Amino acid sequence: MSFLFGSRSSKTFKPKKNIPEGSHQYELLKHAEATLGSGNLRQAVMLPEGEDLNEWIAVNTVDFFNQINMLYGTITEFCTETSCPVMSAGPRYEYHWADGTNIKKPIKCSAPKYIDYLMTWVQDQLDDETLFPSKIGVPFPKNFMSVAKTILKRLFRVYAHIYHQHFDSVMRLQEEAHLNTSFKHFIFFVQEFNLIDRRELAPLQELIEKLGSKDR
Repeated sequence: MSFLFGSRSSKTFKPKKNIPEGSHQYELLKHAEATLGSGNLRQAVMLPEGEDLNEWIAVNTVDFFNQINMLYGTITEFCTETSCPVMSAGPRYEYHWADGTNIKKPIKCSAPKYIDYLMTWVQDQLDDETLFPSKIGVPFPKNFMSVAKTILKRLFRVYAHIYHQHFDSVMRLQEEAHLNTSFKHFIFFVQEFNLIDRRELAPLQELIEKLGSKDR
């Protein structure tokens, strides 16, 4: 959430996605911020009593997009075609881009290009009122959960790339506390609702176990 970030929070990779003030989703976001402030992340991710699961997942997905947008925005100058010619998360994991519509067959591309494709694609999903309705009473579509899972699976790859390829830059910028808190929040959230397949989380499995054990 934006309150996690210091002076660099104005520098985002893509425009920030805003939730309209006064809407029910805005109230949910405020609730999430308040519970996050308590420091208990396991509790903060739980579905608030009486709330709709789809709406809770939608609000948090928008928020994670904004967080990753800020985090990646702080290190874009270090993530270049030269430094990162492929989109990877360590030597064992490489990602090729396909969105199923514009690019049907997965293509190998540099990390900045991949992340640009990815964040633009996520933005398009979040802006689609038929997928992410912002008006009260408009139902979520039947495929909402599968779309949300794909978004979160892809956003995870940005965290994985930052941790594996750019953590030294994050430390030099003194942003590691922000990155760790954001990632811990993200992981606890996807674990709470089983939103990402365990195999997809493999590039950061050790870190995930460490974050989880600290919280028991």
